[in-house]
Amino acid sequence: MCFRFTGNPADAADATQEALLAIVRGLRRFDGRAAFTTWSYRVAANSCLDELRRRRRRPAPGLPENDRGASVDTASGVDEQVIARLTVDGALQELPLEFRAAVILRDLCALDYAEIAEVLDIPLGTVRSRIARGRALLATQLGGNPGPTSDRPRPEP
Repeated sequence: MCFRFTGNPADAADATQEALLAIVRGLRRFDGRAAFTTWSYRVAANSCLDELRRRRRRPAPGLPENDRGASVDTASGVDEQVIARLTVDGALQELPLEFRAAVILRDLCALDYAEIAEVLDIPLGTVRSRIARGRALLATQLGGNPGPTSDRPRPEP
């Protein structure tokens, strides 16, 4: 989850470590009102958001396109599943954070809508909206049909 949020292995490792430390430190304050997994996802999501804020404050080195997962040479013998994952990871990083968080928690972490609302501390309707919009943006970025979430008529080819 942390890698999908941050899109960078080093930042994901930092966020994961911070999340695990926060979980251990906060165990005494865990009151059981929510499932432990929901609480721990919230702690991890907050750690990722903190790491992304810290990232904005430090200079970003320039990376060639292949390091970002945007373009991979299929002739190099890389397995198609790896290419697909890199493509999806790259597209996820292009989503606005509010949509990325909701889509990751639903589609990759398999949380239900109520759990996502609790983790992100937003209303249930907002969760549904962000997931729908995030999925539509992903579909557009990945060259698919955005589906029924788009209310605008499409121009004729």
